[in-house]
Amino acid sequence: VASEPYGVVEDTASYLRLDGDVPADPSNPASRGQVVRLRGQLAGSVEGIERWAYDGMSLDVSADELDTAQITTRDIDRGDAPHFLLKEIGEAAGSFRKTLRGKLIDGSPIGSGAGGLQVVLGDDVLSPEVRTGLVDGTITRIIAIGQGTAAVAARALAEGLSAFAPHTKLRVSSALATELSGFDLVDSMADTLVIAVSQSGTTTDTNRTVDLVRARGGHVVAIVNRRNSDLTDRADGVLHTSDGRDVEMSVASTKAFYAQIAACFLLAAAIADVIGATSPERAEVLESLRTLPVALEATFALRPEIALAAQDVAPSRRYWAIVGNGANRIAAEEVRIKLSELCYKAIACDGTEDKKHIDLSSEPMILVCAAGLQGSTADDVAKEVAIYRAHKAAPIVIATQGEERFSAALHVISVPVVHPRLAFVLSAMVGHLFGYEAALAIDTQALPLREARAAIDEAIAAGMAGDGEQLLRGLQPTMAPSAARYFDSLRSGALDGNLEASTAARLASLWRYALGIAPLESYQLEHGKVGTPGVVLEDLSIALSSAIDELTRPIDAIKHQAKTVTVGISRSDETLLQVPLVREVLATGSPRDRLSYTTLRTLAALEPLVDEVLGYTRYAIEGHVDSNGNDDATVVIVDRGGLGRELRSRTTDQPQLRGTKRWVAVERTVLVAKGRSDGRTVIIVPEIKDGEPTGLALLHVRLHAGLALPALRSVLQGYRNRYGAIKHAVTETEPVFRDDLLVDVPIIDLMTEPVNDLAERWRS
Repeated sequence: VASEPYGVVEDTASYLRLDGDVPADPSNPASRGQVVRLRGQLAGSVEGIERWAYDGMSLDVSADELDTAQITTRDIDRGDAPHFLLKEIGEAAGSFRKTLRGKLIDGSPIGSGAGGLQVVLGDDVLSPEVRTGLVDGTITRIIAIGQGTAAVAARALAEGLSAFAPHTKLRVSSALATELSGFDLVDSMADTLVIAVSQSGTTTDTNRTVDLVRARGGHVVAIVNRRNSDLTDRADGVLHTSDGRDVEMSVASTKAFYAQIAACFLLAAAIADVIGATSPERAEVLESLRTLPVALEATFALRPEIALAAQDVAPSRRYWAIVGNGANRIAAEEVRIKLSELCYKAIACDGTEDKKHIDLSSEPMILVCAAGLQGSTADDVAKEVAIYRAHKAAPIVIATQGEERFSAALHVISVPVVHPRLAFVLSAMVGHLFGYEAALAIDTQALPLREARAAIDEAIAAGMAGDGEQLLRGLQPTMAPSAARYFDSLRSGALDGNLEASTAARLASLWRYALGIAPLESYQLEHGKVGTPGVVLEDLSIALSSAIDELTRPIDAIKHQAKTVTVGISRSDETLLQVPLVREVLATGSPRDRLSYTTLRTLAALEPLVDEVLGYTRYAIEGHVDSNGNDDATVVIVDRGGLGRELRSRTTDQPQLRGTKRWVAVERTVLVAKGRSDGRTVIIVPEIKDGEPTGLALLHVRLHAGLALPALRSVLQGYRNRYGAIKHAVTETEPVFRDDLLVDVPIIDLMTEPVNDLAERWRS
């Protein structure tokens, strides 16, 4: 069992993918999701897999459902690297090259007359429709979206367009996918091009936002690593990063970020070409883009220097911060994510000049992303670094080679010279390597504690636990060096950054008792229990485990893996709110928060049925509604419109809640009904708050005279599962149910007649 094919390819290329998105029974949303039981004795065969939908419906597994992995063990081989993370940072330059390959080329487009480097992206990336919209001005807005690292990388699109099309009239911005879907959607997004960035193409938040944009007429181009992923199916065009299968095994994703930056700049250049924009920087930026992989490799070679800085500062400083200016803010945001993941830190990310106004009193370690800064901006940042140092912070500056202005920094990491527009990419690589080395430095602090705990475990396993005093005496020579290293680190302050004070104090006390420095007679006074050699060793082992846990940094598999807890947004009701029939209900004044999800789904299912809404009457329900009718609930008209204004309502003279209105209030379910006296067709919609019916919206409607069978079937399945009810009633006496006969029955009868009466039509 694995969350990705990577986890099984060492054993098999065949796998069964669980589907949590599509209901097994379209008429029953509760069937969404799957549950399996695996039988070990039948491993390797589909017979060993039993599967059910989430509502309990049995789902047989057939061999033709098995997928074949598109990756092999070669793709996930760690090679000589000690961790996947380091291997993948080292592969960043290659991913960057592969993203540019075949897209950034020498020469000029046919008929352009221009020379130098050119960006060539086909219609599979920028479709003819998108190109036309950019040229004729119907597309006026570009929004780059993503979540996490992908959202940070998406900001490079705006940076690229500012380089290649500085005077464009396009409104260019970036946003979290959830922010766009939650706050910035409008009814029509035909003027919007969304650039959706994702490593896997399966990020729920991003994909759901793309669905909502497309439903409103928006255009989507995806930047994604994985071919045939969910996102590629949702987009108008796809720009694959690297070769579309650049596997990342470390939970902290790194090399995908660099490939996404490359893709954003390529796409920005292509968009600039489409709209005919010119820029004096274009040639230099493209040339620097092409040579950037060489600079990335040179930056990776700085690892020993970066390691020294990380080992010097990271373990002892409890508070960390990242700062940057301009494009270096992109690097700062990305490095903040990686340092948080790798080193288990809550890290501030600020503008360089803003830091002195915020929290220098915490005396943090500050990583300053300053690569590519020039002139007075670099002068100002140098002054800020001096201020940090004066306030006892520990600034580490990432600067371009030859830059001499940052002498006040505790450490300066000098990266190769590249175009200032792209220097932030090198800041990010230094930050990634710093995070890796910092995590190693913190984890190394746990080494003497691991050695001591291992000695205790081995002694107990060897059967020496019978005599606690003898066991403790025998372990003292082995544990003494580990204790000495611990006390050295404690005195020097090296443990201040990552070990809790209570853990450090408790462990120091237990070391003294375990080594015989403190008498056991004092143990009860300090620890609340009688001190015996066995008790001391047990408590010491527990304290060592706690300290080890606080210091452990496993690098590739972080403690709280985001991939195991991410569920993502649904925003499904946002799409339902665009359904015309739902809008008609909202137009009556029914509050959005009193229409349940089931109500919205039912109205969406009924939409094809309704030819026209003729009017409405909205009622408020006063009093408690009892399902047995033992109440005095009443209804009062609060608003009318259209035909509803012309009709006299019975409730004016008899306000008691009864009849079909009571039925809807009790069932809390939408009802299609036909007036007994006037034969008018109505749809009655319940308003619910805190589980109690508070009102009713009654729409006067005219139904379509007829519907095609597929549409009719869909309506009946979505409305109280009438389709299933009719089918079961018919097959109670008939061998088969011919649903083609549905089109011969008047629609109003299908929606309102008792099911058993309808079944008689099939029997006759």
